[in-house]
Amino acid sequence: MSKNFYITTTLPYTNSDPHIGFAAEIIKADVIARVERLLGNVVVFNTGTDEHGLKIYQKAQEAGMEPRAYCDSYAEKFHSLREALNVSFTNFIRTSDDHHVMAAQEFWRLCEKNGDIYKKNYQVKYCVGCEMEKTESELVNNRCPLHPAKDLEVIDEENYFFRFSKYQEALLKLYEERPDFVVPSNRLTEIKNFVAGGLQDFSVSRLASKMPNGVPVPGDESQVMYVWFDALANYISTLGWPEDQKQFQDFWPAVQVCGKDNLRQQSAMWQAMLASAGLPFSKQVLVFGFLSLNGQKISKSTGNTVDPFITAEKFGIDAVRYYLLTEIQMFEDGDFSEERLVQKYNADLANGLGNLVARVSNLLEKNNISTKLDRHQAEMAAKDFFVDYSKDAYRFGVNLQAIWQLIAANNEKLSASAPWKMSDKKEIENILRPIAESILHIACLLAPFLPDSAEKIIKQFSAEQVTKGESLFPRLS
Repeated sequence: MSKNFYITTTLPYTNSDPHIGFAAEIIKADVIARVERLLGNVVVFNTGTDEHGLKIYQKAQEAGMEPRAYCDSYAEKFHSLREALNVSFTNFIRTSDDHHVMAAQEFWRLCEKNGDIYKKNYQVKYCVGCEMEKTESELVNNRCPLHPAKDLEVIDEENYFFRFSKYQEALLKLYEERPDFVVPSNRLTEIKNFVAGGLQDFSVSRLASKMPNGVPVPGDESQVMYVWFDALANYISTLGWPEDQKQFQDFWPAVQVCGKDNLRQQSAMWQAMLASAGLPFSKQVLVFGFLSLNGQKISKSTGNTVDPFITAEKFGIDAVRYYLLTEIQMFEDGDFSEERLVQKYNADLANGLGNLVARVSNLLEKNNISTKLDRHQAEMAAKDFFVDYSKDAYRFGVNLQAIWQLIAANNEKLSASAPWKMSDKKEIENILRPIAESILHIACLLAPFLPDSAEKIIKQFSAEQVTKGESLFPRLS
């Protein structure tokens, strides 16, 4: 029986082009979405763009443009990742969308009705890069350690605040009762310790006269919502909330994926906001590590980036997907290297998978052997393989390692039996048929990870007469 499943990425800021760090996030989410579909479930897969806040406002001013117009081209680029990386998102939300603005305002009203929004004067140091307030203990040399090149803004004004402190016990109870709520476990420990140390109410608005790029506060248009309060609500507004209660109840709560710099926002702030609005907590928060390039964190703010469009065009979409899913550990920091990508491409894709498919398909065609393989049976076997895929906490490297062991075993079997040296067609068929069946099974297993290559192999090996076709992964020099 099919179930409903909802997964969402974070929404990247539209202040510069997409980089390989977000590409890694959305590809991991895509694999989870594709596995859930393979298991027969109905999937909502959400992503989009965050278009409010001081960071966007400053960039738009520098460009001499209105914020919405400034964001349009960047939003289109992030939407283009669908084709560039072959990701299967169903929803793409922009926080400037009229419906999202309305939903964010309704969410505010619910929190306000619950007595959790109040107004006061305050002064704080603010990191524009994080769009977060910073305490002295979080700073290094009076700068945010995540954005050391940016000066801190000093905000001194009267704003609205959210009673974050009210939800300390509720959050600790959530973490205790659901030990897999935040994955990996060290991130759960981190957020537990943060919450247990005491929560400070946080500002949820800014003066519109100073920073007009935001959702107007209901009943007080002299203020706009703090970007995080507005943006986090996209996870429910994309489901049609508050009007479409059926879709909301069918799919909420969500699995949320994010980088480790989003841990506090996703697993504490947003959960407290949901509790205030009387809505269920999220289903799970998966927290990924950072990518680095030549030992430095990949970051739009420093210009230390890798263009996923260029990289995918140069090496192929599935090569980039394979690298990011195997070389970059699911929840740990990793370093992006074109040199290492080429090594893995040649060793695993060209010499491994590509070589196996080419040799077997060539021998089947050359010997005019009709296999008539059962695609449905291969797909059912793949479904069984993924039934417990989350038991390894979505560590897809474990799944791919098992698949590549099958590929290696088939290559070894083929080399050891050497059917190209045989003359008896029946003898050749007896060797090739089980290997061809295994290749079709392997292709079905690979469908969530390398969807384009998998579909080519499935089509090739489920045909009545298998033909060699074009090389899947020509070697790179």
